[in-house]
Amino acid sequence: MTKMVAPSAQPLPSFRTLAFIDGAFVPAMSGRTFRAENPATGALLAEVSACDAVDVDRAVTAARRAFEEGRWASLRPVDRKRTLLRFAELIRAHREELALTETLNMGKPITDALRIDARAAADCFAYYGECCDKIYGEVAPTTPDQLALVLREPVGVVACVTPWNFPMVMAAWKVAPALAMGNSVVLKPAEQSPLTALRLAELAHEAGIPAGVFNVVPGLGEEAGQALGLHMDVDAIAFTGSTEVGKLFMGYSAQSNLKRVHLECGGKTAFVVAHDVPDLDAVAEAVAGGIFFNQGEMCTAASRLLVDNRIRADLVARIAALATQWMPGDPLDPAARAGAVVSREHQQRILAAIAQGQKDGARLVTGGAAVREETGGAFVAPTILDDVCPSSALAQQEIFGPVLSVIGFDGLDEAVEIANGTIYGLGASIWSADLAAAHKVARRFKAGIVYVNCFDADDITTPFGGMKQSGFGRDKSLHALEKYSDLKTVWTRL
Repeated sequence: MTKMVAPSAQPLPSFRTLAFIDGAFVPAMSGRTFRAENPATGALLAEVSACDAVDVDRAVTAARRAFEEGRWASLRPVDRKRTLLRFAELIRAHREELALTETLNMGKPITDALRIDARAAADCFAYYGECCDKIYGEVAPTTPDQLALVLREPVGVVACVTPWNFPMVMAAWKVAPALAMGNSVVLKPAEQSPLTALRLAELAHEAGIPAGVFNVVPGLGEEAGQALGLHMDVDAIAFTGSTEVGKLFMGYSAQSNLKRVHLECGGKTAFVVAHDVPDLDAVAEAVAGGIFFNQGEMCTAASRLLVDNRIRADLVARIAALATQWMPGDPLDPAARAGAVVSREHQQRILAAIAQGQKDGARLVTGGAAVREETGGAFVAPTILDDVCPSSALAQQEIFGPVLSVIGFDGLDEAVEIANGTIYGLGASIWSADLAAAHKVARRFKAGIVYVNCFDADDITTPFGGMKQSGFGRDKSLHALEKYSDLKTVWTRL
């Protein structure tokens, strides 16, 4: 296990701030930049190149040229594997630098950035590296005088647009399978957290990924993101972010070249607790971790607690007692369990949602305010609101912060109805001593990921994605490779 060091002993990394296009760092053609800030202090970290449609076109052109020349796509799969495995090892070798950059740029605790984010990013590239030479085509069962081969080929140029809550991990989930299939990639990281993506591109080049195969264009969503969505030479786009922006990418596809779009959008997870759970303390720990981990900035955060009214008061009291353990601290302190939310702007959105929830009748149990204001950073206390109306904005809209909405129910039929009563369908959880009943409920949830008597269980081998307006993309597992490949049938008359 990596030894954590005190904040004062951690030197600031040297940030990469230029776009990475065709194997080199280059400024935006316009010369414009945007601010990368430390949300824990409000201090400027760096001025980062603000790419626009001109820079996106440069990156896509480089990616297309690399693809058509076969610099990566035509390599033997075993050679792509070895390169991706070298890349994974370089991430591991630089994990402390990457974790510190992640913490400084988006506010998450340094312990999480090191032990979760940096590790998971490396593991993801290693996993898909190992997949490269294990992907087979098929022979169709035709008549003996026909040979029909079903081949799986890379789609070409893939654009990846990633969010700010897990910058390294989300980039890895998309870039790794796209590269494993032989595609060229243009990555647009969130403007709030572009710094680790730029460093990853440099490490990828050092690992031996050819120029033009992995490009990074930092910039604003309405400029660089839109330009990727509308570009006529992008074959596929993989997006993680809000449902609102996901719908824009669907429109961009229709307006341009009908590029395939893979969306992983918002969520409003229902954490359902039946009256017969044997260990309320274990449930309380799971709920608290599920909503307060990563400052609640998770699409699968346990934002709605649906609990049987017979045990509701008891469970809420236990979760409230645990909330103090999740009070935000200095993200650079290895002991901190929670840090800053990503920006002052986002902090104000969270606080406004809490205030509106109280106006709509919810009862504040704990939290509900900004904390650590003397630091100049964006911190929100872990918050619990009870008596939440299932149809209120608090229960319907994704807040993306450390805010738990508690809703009581009488019977599991009512719980399922409430759980399914949002536009989202990403995650859900059911806790019950009756495993048969729990599995019946799990089948009834309209959600892509359902946890039974656990929460936020995770492994690279299982697909991640949702239903309804949470989108239809799937990250992780072998299924992700399907997004970045085409099937081609080749017939031969013998």
